[in-house]
Amino acid sequence: MTTSAIIETVVAKERRLLAELRELPSVIVALSGGTDSAYLAWAARQVLGERALSVTAVSASLPVSERREVESFVRRHGITHEFIHTEELANPLYVVNSPDRCYHCKDELFTKLDQLARQRGIAAVAYGVNLDDQGDFRPGQQAAREHRVLTPLLDAGLSKAEIRELSRRANLETWDKPAAACLASRIAHGVEVTEENLKQVEQGEAALRALGFRKVRARYHGELVRIEIAAEELPRALTPEMAQKFAEIFKGLGFKFVTLDLQGYRQGSFNPSL
Repeated sequence: MTTSAIIETVVAKERRLLAELRELPSVIVALSGGTDSAYLAWAARQVLGERALSVTAVSASLPVSERREVESFVRRHGITHEFIHTEELANPLYVVNSPDRCYHCKDELFTKLDQLARQRGIAAVAYGVNLDDQGDFRPGQQAAREHRVLTPLLDAGLSKAEIRELSRRANLETWDKPAAACLASRIAHGVEVTEENLKQVEQGEAALRALGFRKVRARYHGELVRIEIAAEELPRALTPEMAQKFAEIFKGLGFKFVTLDLQGYRQGSFNPSL
């Protein structure tokens, strides 16, 4: 398929997406701040205007930097937006951090969004799941189905790469943003999720980005932290000088052992064990 044919296919999918959104009387978009939900929030704004409300959940799992980026994004693009507080850390089934943790997080989120929709008379709730998300272990999708949350990007057949391309064409600054799952995704299954260890992860990853690394994860294994850095950035990480910096950062945050994962950054690196 030629480049022009590929672009034509992607644009046709966008038209399908916009047509589906246009049929809605009103909608709440769950805006995490990542590429997918940001594009969906922008698209809903284009066709529904003030009848589209984007909502971001605030809890200990949301880094402060992500909240600031969301604020900047919605302000720049004129998106009607609100923050709400979610309380997943009050749920023992979430805190225990079994492999279905994400189900309990999304159940809390969609319960709050359902309540908000009823209070405001908003017709539907939607979130930014895409075609590629179907190939990974994502228990949060079960919560979305139970709450009958709409999946416009998935319904339009849009993949992650296509969403990035459409975001680029729309001049959205999120088009090439690295994946940004919640901080709890860094905590190894079976290790309790607490505000303290979420803060350790947040501060550690912020320090890695301050060193100039873009795609990073600080995987929490109790006394040990496993640093993941994108393959293309690994050469700069594999020096004695950088190793010393990593040790200083993470031991300063309370870890006893600091490791660098030689496979590099990858989404869902805890999932293969499932």
